[in-house]
Amino acid sequence: MSSGGPATDEPPGGADAGGRDSSTRTGPRTSSHAVGDTRPGISASPVIGASTSVPLPDLPPRLVRSARTIDGGARWTREWRALLAARLEAWDLELDLRPGQPAWAGQCAVVVPVMGRGGGEPSAAVLKLTIPHDEALTEPDALELWNGTGAVRLLAASRPDYALLLARLDGDHSLRDVPLDETPEPWAEVLRQLSMPPGDSALWAAFPHLASDAEQWTDTLPARWTELGEPFPRWLMEAALEVCQSRGIVGRRSERDVLVHSDLHYDNLLPSSPGQLRRFTAIDPKPVLGDAEYAVAPMLWNRLGELDRGDPAGHLRAHCSALATAAGLDAALAAGWTVVREVRNALSYLGHGRSGDAQRSLWVASSVLGRTLDGLPAARDLPAL
Repeated sequence: MSSGGPATDEPPGGADAGGRDSSTRTGPRTSSHAVGDTRPGISASPVIGASTSVPLPDLPPRLVRSARTIDGGARWTREWRALLAARLEAWDLELDLRPGQPAWAGQCAVVVPVMGRGGGEPSAAVLKLTIPHDEALTEPDALELWNGTGAVRLLAASRPDYALLLARLDGDHSLRDVPLDETPEPWAEVLRQLSMPPGDSALWAAFPHLASDAEQWTDTLPARWTELGEPFPRWLMEAALEVCQSRGIVGRRSERDVLVHSDLHYDNLLPSSPGQLRRFTAIDPKPVLGDAEYAVAPMLWNRLGELDRGDPAGHLRAHCSALATAAGLDAALAAGWTVVREVRNALSYLGHGRSGDAQRSLWVASSVLGRTLDGLPAARDLPAL
């Protein structure tokens, strides 16, 4: 499972509502619905108040550091043990950690495997505890609407605690294990399942609207670009603004809004059943209402090192087209939203002094338009997500 972090290129409050690879895994995976890229040790402290003798894993250092950048995060790191104990008791769970087995965590959440003890055979699940932040508020709403179709099944939620009980998936593998050029079809199958048109349920009211955001970006993007000293060519900024203006509330001529998982990348797609890499299930949604094409970008800014070394930009464009075709999307609009998202990401990265990450975003944004900017590193040399 993914980190549970926001769908941005930064911690909560960052650039893109759906723009970062929030769950890239660089560490080992477990058989649970696993997350993160750290290897915490195991604390000697048992879970207080829960009927289990399994020791509680420590929070990994990366999560502790990230928590300090989030309002209330430092306090959450001090109180998370009590929260875990309360959820274990309330939902009649016990930890399912082998001795020495780490929990998983990313920037904003920790996930631990658990077993349900209520009646009948014990059931495998995972318990996800997220540092409270606004961008995590709507995750249970989207999962409830999808109801296990295309996305991991939500078993229980304590919204005030940002605690979710989720079905356990095969965390040992993901769509990243599938060769790059073979990923469009399985990705598209999940996207089609998730692309629900808006309904009348009260759950829909909480999701951000992409058209409204795009309308705001027509003002905020050029202002930030100017503030940062016009750090990339005007034509690229204008390309992003053209999409925002045409797909914003005022400019667009048609509405095809669906519920979009805006962080639908390789590591957020786990095998639907163990032992196969054909059918996948989405995790860690960052839901928005808008064009389904908005979901393509995270599949383009990941795995750049696997692009054809002879023509990486051409391979990127071909991959964008293959993803759109497989899902029945507008390839030009998919490329356009990728430009918008990566321009936003580049500006955010530059504002935080992360020039290498900004170069990656600018390479993707310009290359998907067939006009790769001069002076950028080769695709294989860009920082990987």
